Amino acid sequence: MTQSLEQVYIRLNSMQAELDELRNTSKGVQKNYLEALTSLKELTLQASDAAKRSAKSADQSRFAALNAMNAAKDAASNPMLLAIVESAVKAAVSAAVAAIESAGAAAAAAAAAAAAVSQHAEEALLNASKEASIASRLAADSAAEAVRLSNQAREIIDSLKNDA
Repeated sequence: MTQSLEQVYIRLNSMQAELDELRNTSKGVQKNYLEALTSLKELTLQASDAAKRSAKSADQSRFAALNAMNAAKDAASNPMLLAIVESAVKAAVSAAVAAIESAGAAAAAAAAAAAAVSQHAEEALLNASKEASIASRLAADSAAEAVRLSNQAREIIDSLKNDA
């Protein structure tokens, strides 16, 4: 019986060691999970912020295209200002391209935020993803408007060249 009891104690000690090892492993896994989740949250917030900044940039590009198109319109009344009109058209086109690039960046940032949310549907991540999505839509709208304005500017220069 003493031998059986010794075997039970040996087995209990072995099980206790395994349990301690499992606890330590669990703590390590939990620590790594919390670190990954914290990083994921930070990256999601950064992606959301990038989308918002890209939307602002696209809106500024839209505004630049509007100003360039207006300059082309104003200069179009004087055929002597054809070079200015051409420069304004180039500026409008460049602004439209910048708006498109910004819209693309906003879309990429919004996609990154959405991917993070798909991993962990926490409210902070959901809100950041929603904000990034809205920013992406606004950037796309600004880009479309900038392209429309640059096309109007191009029509002005084409009209002037046809009249000449």
